[in-house]
Amino acid sequence: MPDPQTLAVAALAVAGLALLVALLVVVVLTRVRGQLRLLEGQRPVGAGDLAALRADIAQALRHVAVVRYDAFGDMGGRLSFSAAVVDDRGDGLVFSSIHARGESRTYAKGIVGGGSDATLTPEEQQALAAARTGSQGA
Repeated sequence: MPDPQTLAVAALAVAGLALLVALLVVVVLTRVRGQLRLLEGQRPVGAGDLAALRADIAQALRHVAVVRYDAFGDMGGRLSFSAAVVDDRGDGLVFSSIHARGESRTYAKGIVGGGSDATLTPEEQQALAAARTGSQGA
């Protein structure tokens, strides 16, 4: 049987360790409470905020499609392209780059409601249709 003095020292060591663990728990708990207060202080997203966010997302130019092609019969490599970038309503732009041996030309046409005041080439129409439908077959 261990002597009483050894038991007292062991009990004191265990008590000191328990006190240290309790202090650590209090510190962590204080930090968690502070974070909780911070989160509770933030205003939750309401129905009006969601509607505004949805409207912003609808106006984002996030529908994109590119059609590559050979603009001239004697040129290979499909270096010419038409790209459409539109929002959910079909507003945005179509731009085309026509590559020839000695030069390259770039054109941009505005798109409103899925159509343009300027005449769209077949490749521009294909890019616009692909962007609006999300199809990758272009």
